Amino acid sequence: MQEIEWSAAELRELAELAQREALLPATAPRALLSIRLSVLTDETTSPVRQELDLRRFALMRGCRVIGVARDLNVSATKVPPWKRPELGEWINDRAPEFDQILFWKLDRFVRRISDLHLMIEWCKEYDKVLAADKDPIDLDSAYGEMMVTMIAGMARIEAANTGVRLESLWKYSRTTQRWVIGKILYGYKSVETAEGRRLVLDDEKVRVLKWIFAMLKRGRSVHKITSIVNRAQIPSPSGGKWYSRNMWSVLQNPGLKGVRTIRPPKAKSREISRVIFDTDGQPMRVAPPIFDDEEFKELQDLLAQRSKAQGGSRDVSKKTTKFLGVIKCGKCGENMYQHVVKRKRQDGSVYTNDALRCASKTKDDCGGPRFPKSELTYSALTDTVLEQIGDYEVVHRQYSRGAENLARVTELQASIKHYMEGLEPGGMYADAGFMTKQATETLKKMGAELAAIDPETTEDRWEYKSKGVTYREHWSSVGLKQMEEDLVRAGITFVLYEGRAELLIPDDVKQRLVMKDDYFKKKL
Repeated sequence: MQEIEWSAAELRELAELAQREALLPATAPRALLSIRLSVLTDETTSPVRQELDLRRFALMRGCRVIGVARDLNVSATKVPPWKRPELGEWINDRAPEFDQILFWKLDRFVRRISDLHLMIEWCKEYDKVLAADKDPIDLDSAYGEMMVTMIAGMARIEAANTGVRLESLWKYSRTTQRWVIGKILYGYKSVETAEGRRLVLDDEKVRVLKWIFAMLKRGRSVHKITSIVNRAQIPSPSGGKWYSRNMWSVLQNPGLKGVRTIRPPKAKSREISRVIFDTDGQPMRVAPPIFDDEEFKELQDLLAQRSKAQGGSRDVSKKTTKFLGVIKCGKCGENMYQHVVKRKRQDGSVYTNDALRCASKTKDDCGGPRFPKSELTYSALTDTVLEQIGDYEVVHRQYSRGAENLARVTELQASIKHYMEGLEPGGMYADAGFMTKQATETLKKMGAELAAIDPETTEDRWEYKSKGVTYREHWSSVGLKQMEEDLVRAGITFVLYEGRAELLIPDDVKQRLVMKDDYFKKKL
């Protein structure tokens, strides 16, 4: 993320606002400032202006600023407030630290009405206030809720219109040979011409593709080719490393013939892009071909042969792998995946080979351990975990508000002051008789009650409570999937080496294992 630069004048204004804020009483409401932008460029000054405007807005409301959540290059349409990097941390883990969330305009906070309604419900549940500097928002009234919903609806319409314009642009791009929009296929680049932007060959990338084609004709596997290009430090389409998956994706794309293609809606990861045809029923030509029809057909035949040469059907996926993110390779630290191969024997029976192997086996081939019969590894992991932390108590985090205790403390302090003044010479309880005795006993009781109230309980806070259940009992009732999620959350890893395994448990594992209710997950 780019750094936000403050001018000298802006820094002076910030210092002046800080001085004014320091004069607020200790009981002033605590404000969290939320700043968001979808795109941050070198010319952008909005984050600074938003913050200064919000600091003035906080002072006008009599609030003390206790934090600023800056989420730049974040789309409000795609990312709701509770999932943003900075604001999400405050909402999910630091809610006791603030009383109000202040933002510049509603469209800087949310764009989806459903997200807005959920945030309103969260504020009611946790006794928080939402307010905008540039919009008439006041969640303390029914009218305010109606206004915020209407404004969010307008913001949603604006976002929807942007989507309509974008969809229209995509449709137009399929009717012209000019390159209007879309991701450029590896092997090409776009240039501006007198007839508009067009695709031309990227000579360096074309040489890479031609070399890959030659290697396939010489019998090299795609996996071996990816290792060679990575050693040569040739960047992939995304600028990183080559993997078998992204190389297959490039080589199977008919766009290498210089025609326009489209990826079907909701296409699966291995589904091939489709060719777009013009009004004459011919493939729409948008660039010079890297491979002609015959070469492309030969390329696809070679890839099909490589697929058959692998033998049988393979399943290496997140769906088949248990404890993903927990079981790690001891050599390179990558995740271990369950690799299942099924082959049909001549007698009709099916042979199954099941093993855990390093994810980099399909990337850089680190030569790490391979563990056959993955269920044995899963069993060893669960046994080791239960032995070492199974008897820990399950602790739940609960949000507690201090308003009730604070009100009682205020009431007791006022009553104690009343009785102490009444017991002074000349006071209404200072007759040294029955009234004095009763007043003294009442004063002692109130003093004892006040002393028994923990000052921390007068503020909003997280409370951590055990329900008398161990993790062994918890996992036996909720199942293996919850155990996987708990281990990942706690940062516990099961590292596999050749012939041995090691369970690594962080020192603060008890804090990491705390069960935290996800308010938004329950509501969605």
